[in-house]
Amino acid sequence: MMTDTSGASPGLLHGWNERTAPLSRPIPEIESSGFSVVGPVREDNQDSIHMPDLDPANPDGHGLLFAVADGMGGYAHGAVASRMALDILSGTFVSGNHSTPIRKVLKRGIEKANLDIYQKAHQLGAGRIGTTLTAAYLIGNLLHLAHIGDSRAYLIRDGRATCLSADHTVVGDMVRGRLLTPDKIRSHAQRSILTKAIGIGLFVQPDITRHRLHEGDCLILCSDGVWSVVQDDDFARIASHAGTVKKIGEGLIELALRNNTDDNASVVVVHINRPSHLPEVHRNDEDSHTHWLDRLRKLVP
Repeated sequence: MMTDTSGASPGLLHGWNERTAPLSRPIPEIESSGFSVVGPVREDNQDSIHMPDLDPANPDGHGLLFAVADGMGGYAHGAVASRMALDILSGTFVSGNHSTPIRKVLKRGIEKANLDIYQKAHQLGAGRIGTTLTAAYLIGNLLHLAHIGDSRAYLIRDGRATCLSADHTVVGDMVRGRLLTPDKIRSHAQRSILTKAIGIGLFVQPDITRHRLHEGDCLILCSDGVWSVVQDDDFARIASHAGTVKKIGEGLIELALRNNTDDNASVVVVHINRPSHLPEVHRNDEDSHTHWLDRLRKLVP
């Protein structure tokens, strides 16, 4: 279901969607919702979100791809970059070979997005334009996470929030080098200075990790317009008590606005009602779509 209220005043919710996926192996049973708002300061929204088609009548044989991208490059150009990145990455899964390992599909999609956006900047004469990207691909009971920039992925489990992504920023490097404590990130003057992004150079090196999903997990992807003014404990509190994925997303956006975010604010919420449990696989993180489906055929008559 999609509701669009894009005519709302700046700072108010201007778009959301809420979807439910039935259990269809190897797809986990989930609920999801996504929001993106301009915020009270910016004139345009350079964030983009991607939500998969969860219509059970149109199965595509893939897992589920969710993503948040935060564009940069001046008026309109940042929005072009973030939308391009999500379209190219999702298109890579649709057009790709199912025997290709998921990690390689993610890497290939991000590399293509990087080159295409880099070339687009030259076509527009726009100097450097780029985008962050945090993408979650769910298949079986696994989360494959691809990340570059300073959008974030949080996993809420048993009432606790864990950030699964590393900020590719000057301040993030300082924290990893133990020159700064994590509690200083949000208030640091150089928090938004990126060290990695899609489209700003010919080559890109995303972080790609894999995590096992549990029943009741809540996955939250968000741009820095949300997490920069929302504490980790607040992510856990809202996810644990808001009730529905829609209310979780609304609660996070409303808190970001209440805390005077100065950026666009976007959030994608995925609740794992039941993961699609599969037998243990030992393939050094190179599990392909075809491999998962072959394993399932041995389990399901």
